[in-house]
Amino acid sequence: MPTVHSATYELLRRQGLTTAFGNPGSNELPFLKNFPTDFRYVLGLHEGVVVGMADGFALASGRPALVNLHAAAGSGNAMGALTNAWYSHSPLVLTAGQQARSMIGVESMLANVDAPQLPRPLVKWSYEPSCPEDVPRALSQAIHTANLPARGPVYVSIPHDDWGHEVSAETALLSEREVSSAALPSEAQLGALAERLNAARNPVLVLGPDVDAYSANALAVTLAERINAPAWVAPSASRCPFPTRHASFRGVLPAAIQGISDRLAGHDLIVVIGAPVFRYHQYAPGRYLPEGAKLIHLTCDMQEAARAPMGDALIGDIHATLEALMPRLQQSDRARPEALPRPEPQVDPEGLLTPETVFDVMNALAPEDAIYVKESTSTVTAFWERVEMRHPSSYFFPAAGGLGFGLPAAVGVQLARPERRVIGVIGDGSANYAITALWSAAQYRIPVVFVILKNGTYGALRWFSRLLDAEDSPGLDVPGLDFCALAKGYGVEAVAVSARHTFETALQTALDDDKPRVIEVSTTTIEP
Repeated sequence: MPTVHSATYELLRRQGLTTAFGNPGSNELPFLKNFPTDFRYVLGLHEGVVVGMADGFALASGRPALVNLHAAAGSGNAMGALTNAWYSHSPLVLTAGQQARSMIGVESMLANVDAPQLPRPLVKWSYEPSCPEDVPRALSQAIHTANLPARGPVYVSIPHDDWGHEVSAETALLSEREVSSAALPSEAQLGALAERLNAARNPVLVLGPDVDAYSANALAVTLAERINAPAWVAPSASRCPFPTRHASFRGVLPAAIQGISDRLAGHDLIVVIGAPVFRYHQYAPGRYLPEGAKLIHLTCDMQEAARAPMGDALIGDIHATLEALMPRLQQSDRARPEALPRPEPQVDPEGLLTPETVFDVMNALAPEDAIYVKESTSTVTAFWERVEMRHPSSYFFPAAGGLGFGLPAAVGVQLARPERRVIGVIGDGSANYAITALWSAAQYRIPVVFVILKNGTYGALRWFSRLLDAEDSPGLDVPGLDFCALAKGYGVEAVAVSARHTFETALQTALDDDKPRVIEVSTTTIEP
């Protein structure tokens, strides 16, 4: 008879979840024993790093990723990283080892009391099977739930004495299942949408991460060219849904109510595709929409549709909806948008580089299909202005703004996309949240180029301190960091640079290598 252990591994194998990210404890060892040779285990030294690597892997591969956490403590360590996974619609299957069933009620050490409640509300579904025989079915439900729209993380707590129990031969049916969605608007809905777009006087597109997640980038370009509309990227975008050198590209919207309204002024129809309406950050109250504007929201997420404060929403598969819409649209005779001018080079002060120069050098030297994993929140605008991204899945950013994403996500993205070079662009404040990801990169020889922008301060926080009249707040600076010493301690070669020519040499050397490297760049501060 099959056991919970054997049935689970067969299920994972058939569903393609053969890479596991984890940091094991005693509760997880019964699951990990006799680990199959066709599976891969990626060890992280902290659960925040484990989830960050899995997040990057799932986003870049487009498939669910398996995470193995340690009881309540390990799940708690992972919660910060889980905020980004939740808002980026990352399909993570989180398993957590639970104490033996007979030991849970007395709250013995490593018992996860009320385990399903712990990760909420940052998961789509959370469960602890009521009996060992239900474990494979629960994991099957978790995998399909994570992967159905809108994708997202799920959590299953599994007592460690369940794995050796026998299960029915009927459990094999779980491995044969396929669950898919086919959410396409009706003919009437598509016709009404096309009519509004065709009748618009001056429409504008706002594109979000689900355009990229559902491989609809090319359709977004076709739509912009069909209706001759400018295309903005949604605030705090976690992916790049539109080529940054296309004539319609206008940059990234600010994460403020009045700021968005100001940027979109003059447009009568705002079409938001694959993004929330909207992800605000700084408090800048004002009108949600410019005078005379209406909004249409195309999304795969019913929660995002329901909570929006304005506009009409249509829920469905982003790719299928745009594909079905396109034949119904007339070619606009409006003048096409003119491409934005290229920004001018910056003059670097002695002993420092401006972030703009760093991005110019990256743009010149990196492969044209490079993938950027970015966690330098104060340099977002400069990056989007200066780095050309033309291929799908070329950019990943922490969707919830939770620090600690960049280093481990870059490792996970490179694991998922070995045919493309991954460059992590990380602020010095952000890097310390997940610095142990360097160890995983070194141990598995994952050739990520980590560029750490070192300015000795939390740049975005400095900007907010001025915005909120709180410049005398403590804890805004992070002096005395030596990332070269830290990197070498974890087994990664590193170099510090403070001039353009030395950065060019270091970046080219790193790109030519087949192992991870850290480049610490001394930079000036910049306004977000």
